[in-house]
Amino acid sequence: MDTAERLIESTQELLWERGYTGTSPKAIQQHAGAGQGSMYHHFSGKPELALTAMRRSAEQLIAQADAQLSGGTALERVSAYLLRERDALRGCRVGRMAMDPDVIDSPELRRPVQETFTWLRGRLAEIVAEGLAAGEFDAALDPRDTAAMITAVVQGGYVLARAEGSQEPFHQAVRGAVALLAARSTTAVQ
Repeated sequence: MDTAERLIESTQELLWERGYTGTSPKAIQQHAGAGQGSMYHHFSGKPELALTAMRRSAEQLIAQADAQLSGGTALERVSAYLLRERDALRGCRVGRMAMDPDVIDSPELRRPVQETFTWLRGRLAEIVAEGLAAGEFDAALDPRDTAAMITAVVQGGYVLARAEGSQEPFHQAVRGAVALLAARSTTAVQ
């Protein structure tokens, strides 16, 4: 793996662990085993490197979610997304950045976070709309509202898990969302 790639991957890990504000260029260099000159040879500074790492994390999250949201009924796809194995105590790589004031204050750094959640809500809304069109869900479900709820359950579940120091609040949140969706399904076994 070349130095630029090590710097990007190290920055991804450190941003997830410490956030933007808590990640120093020195910590990135140490984690990557790269010198200061190498970092500044490949990137103009921490903001450019962080943006590259955040974009990579966003691409990875989108690819993973897209894979989980493929195949099966709408309820099966959404349930697979909600119930997939996660380390809830680490939280979301992308969602973590929404809690960092330096990221929120920078339109450029905030953009990958915003775009990721816009994509996720849009994809979930499409799936719910497909389920409605197929008669799988009760017509009272609004696809966009339901997609926002699903996204909020996952992100909020991470917060609850971290606050409790336990995976269980996350699991309770996603199981509750699946149960609510199943209750609105015309095809789920009740």
